[in-house]
Amino acid sequence: MGFLEKLGLHRKKKTFVPFTTEKMKKDEVSRFFNRNNVTKIVISLGFLILIIALYPRTEVQEMAYSIGEPWRSDNLTAPFTFSILKHEDEIQAEKREIRQNTNPIFILKHEAETRTLRELDTLFFNLTSVLEAYADWQESRMLESAQQALGDSLYYIRTRNRSQIGLDDNAWESLLSQHANDRLFAPSEDRPDRSIANELHDVLRNLLRELFSDGIIDTSKEFITTPDITIRDLRDRTEREESVQTVRTLRDAREFARLRLSRQYDDDLIRSGIQLFNMVAEPNLIYSEEDTEQRIQDRIDRISTTRGAVSAGQTIIRRGDIITPDRHLVLQSLAKARAERASDIEIWSKYTGETILVIAVFLIFFLYLYLYRRSIFDRNPMLLLVFLTIALVYGIGAFVARVDDLSPYLVPFAIAPILLTIIFDSRVGLMVTTLIALLAGLMFGNSFEFVVATVTACSIAVYSVRDVKDRSQFYITTPGLIFFAYAIVLFGFTLTKVGGWSIYFDNLPFLAGNAVGIWLTYPLILLIEKAFRITTDVTLLELSDTNKPILKRLMLEAPGTFHHSLQVANLSEAGAAGIGANALLCRVGALYHDIGKMEKPQYFVENQMSGNAHDKLKPRMSALIIKNHVDAGVNMAKEIELPEVIIDFIKTHHGTSLIRFFYEKAMNESGNEQEIQEEDFRYDGPIPNSKETGILLLADGVEAASRSMSDHSYSKLENLVNRMVDDRLAEGQLNNCALTLKDLKVIKDVFTRILQGMYHGRVKYPGQEEQESSDEDTGPETP
Repeated sequence: MGFLEKLGLHRKKKTFVPFTTEKMKKDEVSRFFNRNNVTKIVISLGFLILIIALYPRTEVQEMAYSIGEPWRSDNLTAPFTFSILKHEDEIQAEKREIRQNTNPIFILKHEAETRTLRELDTLFFNLTSVLEAYADWQESRMLESAQQALGDSLYYIRTRNRSQIGLDDNAWESLLSQHANDRLFAPSEDRPDRSIANELHDVLRNLLRELFSDGIIDTSKEFITTPDITIRDLRDRTEREESVQTVRTLRDAREFARLRLSRQYDDDLIRSGIQLFNMVAEPNLIYSEEDTEQRIQDRIDRISTTRGAVSAGQTIIRRGDIITPDRHLVLQSLAKARAERASDIEIWSKYTGETILVIAVFLIFFLYLYLYRRSIFDRNPMLLLVFLTIALVYGIGAFVARVDDLSPYLVPFAIAPILLTIIFDSRVGLMVTTLIALLAGLMFGNSFEFVVATVTACSIAVYSVRDVKDRSQFYITTPGLIFFAYAIVLFGFTLTKVGGWSIYFDNLPFLAGNAVGIWLTYPLILLIEKAFRITTDVTLLELSDTNKPILKRLMLEAPGTFHHSLQVANLSEAGAAGIGANALLCRVGALYHDIGKMEKPQYFVENQMSGNAHDKLKPRMSALIIKNHVDAGVNMAKEIELPEVIIDFIKTHHGTSLIRFFYEKAMNESGNEQEIQEEDFRYDGPIPNSKETGILLLADGVEAASRSMSDHSYSKLENLVNRMVDDRLAEGQLNNCALTLKDLKVIKDVFTRILQGMYHGRVKYPGQEEQESSDEDTGPETP
């Protein structure tokens, strides 16, 4: 059983309806929204209209059978001739094939060749000017004409700078030296007829013409999946196919140029020629994504959606035949054909039937709330909360139903039952499970298999969150249980079919996505708590941590009060569990109920180490200080933003009871009963308004009174508990809470047992008597 407890699958220890705080009760004065019947009708009709509007309105009649199952109806013959539709996967495969086999379209830019050759001519005109200026300078130097050489050098520098030719130093050195040597030092018979610049210009010009003739593309060849490309000439209005191997990228063109230059020149001139080539070369075939996509789309639009036909009177399937994928496709084609032939009356009849089914399912849940959950039905905010939660997951399901490639098992329908179980109780969660499963079953083709799987998985989820212990339930335990519940149910259905394993394994990733979707539950709970001002076990679990700053401060500043709060928390929790109230709420309320004592801790007996601060005060002032810890606690709680339901515990933990000690002290000191007003010595209240706050009031008084007892025997403790509870009942402190006499009897028994455990006797060891005698001389024994 311990293993089941870890999974959250153990007997529920409490049930509760969302907490009604004092502030919420004041807000409910505005009955128009909270309890007004017109508002209730608007909320209910709005939810119903939303569900009907979200219902997928498909032309195809959904099938209530699956692949691998036997055909359970009579033999089916074709009532008319109809085409067999291709499966969506087949159509998608044809689309992919078209995309892979359609040649990319490149636009031929004639102006690119013209512009490149013009830029090449200009480049070499400027280059020749620089080379000639350099040769003139070198000639002046050889003639040892200093003045002429200076002038030629300055002219060379100006010409080179003005040319703005971006060659590196090595390239310049190679061209300059080659040109100067050819002009100045080569013998006349060996001197070339043309300069190196003119020769290189002609080589590059012819090279570029050849490259442009073959084509230079502006993209990488890696993205081209076809062996050919289409070249579109807008000027000549022609198209031609060209092999991808024929055309070149810019990178390929550079390598081609390098290879050609290497046949004629050395490495230095090759480097210079490549740099000059790079300055002017550009692609003349520009990829047109728009034209390519248009051609692909035109071909996709011509894809046939059918593959053959069935003639009228032809047998489609016989009773008992297994529904194979091909037969399933024929059945879907028949349903599609019937829908296309359907008249307006038939279409509206179908829609009306679907609407009636949705309304029927909704009424089951609506009547359940009306008959058995009036605490939800009568309060419009709670009714709205229930319907919005259901609409959330139904909306996700409606979206998935409209996407062909998604499975219904992807939808985390369990979110709604989980949320409503945590907020209300497991019975509401189970009823919502039934509602969600039926609505989803209608939405996804009347699938019995889907309904069974969803009911099973959502029910397991409800059982796992009845008593939330930590956040891991939202992220590990519950999602895991949902995944395995779906997987096991689908496994069982798959065993009853023939050839259904591929569908089963295809659904597993969707089931994993479903489980991950349950992670949304935790943030949704926090959002709901803020929006609807309710407090769930999730927040209470966080507040029960004694490492919270306010509780650590209480432990340091008022250690006696902190210890008292812990004992009261134990008593309250046990009492609430005994009568089926919210034990966790009682515990948390008890932990925070006395935080106001931190304002003046020395005036409360549990924190007084030596002396009594009240000895120097008048009884009326002492009573005022004691009473003030309630208001101080409320202010502190609001500062740290404690939920209203916890603040209610602080407000009501004394009710309007009398501070008897100081009242009697004032009466004794005054001697005149007329001067003493009892109201000055009563707490301001209010009195407890729920079972949980009533239990705390009783536990607080019983624990404090038990501390002053010298005899902690069972009979004495029992008498104390009976007297304290009966006194509070007689005073009317429990008039506003729903505690019955039977509840009070159980609470008395529980309190007595807990107190007996707190004050149980110890075995005295040899020598302990002498030690205890010594302790009595120094002060009271610390338990």
